[in-house]
Amino acid sequence: MTPTACLLIIGNEILSGRTQDANIRFLATGLGEIGIALDEVRVIPDRAPRIISAVSECRARFDHVFTTGGIGPTHDDITAACVAEAIGVPLEIHEESFRALEDYLGKEKFNAARQRMAMLPRGATPIANSVSVAPGFTIANVHVMAGVPRIMQAMFNALKPSLNGGAPLTSVAWYSDLREGTLAEGLAEIQTHFPNLDLGSYPFERDDGRRGVTLVAKGYDTELVAEAGKQIRALILALGAEPVSGEPAL
Repeated sequence: MTPTACLLIIGNEILSGRTQDANIRFLATGLGEIGIALDEVRVIPDRAPRIISAVSECRARFDHVFTTGGIGPTHDDITAACVAEAIGVPLEIHEESFRALEDYLGKEKFNAARQRMAMLPRGATPIANSVSVAPGFTIANVHVMAGVPRIMQAMFNALKPSLNGGAPLTSVAWYSDLREGTLAEGLAEIQTHFPNLDLGSYPFERDDGRRGVTLVAKGYDTELVAEAGKQIRALILALGAEPVSGEPAL
C-alpha cells in the first residue's frame, strides 16, 4: 500500500490571514514523486496543547507526519518542545547543531535566543538546512521543518532521499469545451470502475473567454491511470467534443 502523510502547518499568522501558506503544493508534489500520499493538511495555532495533541494523534494515524513553522528563535517558536513532549523525550542541546550554528553566526551573534534553534528532542536526527544552517529534525515518524518556503524546500530536499515511499503518483489529463454538468454522469460512472484512483473535473476560463473542463485521473498504479485516461477521452468524444491531452494554456 502507498504510505500516507499528514502536514501540520503551525502558526497563528496563517490562521489570522497575515501570511499565506506556500508549502502545501511543494510538499504534496514532492511526496507524490516518491510514492507517499499527502492525505491530510491541518493548520493549528502556536499553542502547546494543540500542537502536542495534533502530533500525537496524527503520528498514530499516518506513516509520516510533517510539520512546518515554529522552529525559530522567538518565544512563539515552540514546535520542537511540543514534539519532544508528544514523543515522550526531553528537549536538549544537540551539540553538533550548536557548533554549526555558532560557527555560522559567530560567537557574538549566537545569543541565548538563537541557541534555542540547536535544541532538539533527544534521539532526533537533524534535517540539513543549506539556507540558514538552523536544522529541522526527524524523530520517530515526525519530520519537523521551517515555515519559510525556501528554507522548508531546502530541508525537504535534504530529507527526501531518506524517505521510504512506493510507486510515484501518475496522472492523465484531457480537456475540452464541455461543461461539468454535461460530463458529471459519465465521469461518475468511470469512477465506479476505478475506486482506487482520484478522478476530478476542473473548470477553466481562458483570457479570450473560452471555457471548458479538464478531467484528470491520478493514482499510484500506472496501468490503471492510463486505462482511466482512455475512458475519459472516450467520454469526451461520445459527448461530441474534441478531447485535448494535458492541461489548457490559460
